[in-house]
Amino acid sequence: MGKSGEIRVLALGLIRDSEYAKRTLRERLFISQGYDKFTQQTFYRALGGGVDFGETSLEALKREFKEEIQAELTNIRYLGCLENIFIYNGQPGHEIIQLYECDFVDPNFYQLEKIVFAEGERQKTALWVEISRFKSGELKLVPEQIFEFL
Repeated sequence: MGKSGEIRVLALGLIRDSEYAKRTLRERLFISQGYDKFTQQTFYRALGGGVDFGETSLEALKREFKEEIQAELTNIRYLGCLENIFIYNGQPGHEIIQLYECDFVDPNFYQLEKIVFAEGERQKTALWVEISRFKSGELKLVPEQIFEFL
C-alpha cells in the first residue's frame, strides 16, 4: 500500500487457465492471496503492482510479474481502468488500476498449485482459484469491479 493520502497507480494482470476450463468446464484465475489484520479477513487480488514514475502501466505489469514470480507474459490485452477506494489494515487507500488480461509464456505455470514469493518484507502466495468461488461469495476478490471483466 502507498503512503497515506496518496493515490497509487497499479498495473494488474488477470490470467485465466483456458486448458483447465476445457477439461472441467470451470474457469480459474491465477490470483494473489492477502490478509487484512484489522478485519481478520483473507482476500484475493490479481497479481501486479505499482507503476513507477516514467514507466507505462504495460511496462510495470511485465516488470512486476518478472520481479515477483519470475514469469514472462504474452497475449497481453488492456481491459480498462478501475478506481478503488478502500480500507486495508484500518487505513484508507486509493488506487487507480490499469487492468490487463494476459497469459504466461511458460506453460509450467499452469501446472503449479501455488507460488510463494517475497514482496518487500512480506511473504505472499499466488495460486489458482476457480472463479465460481468468488462469484458465490465464498472467497473475496478485490476490487469488486473486477467482476465486470470476468
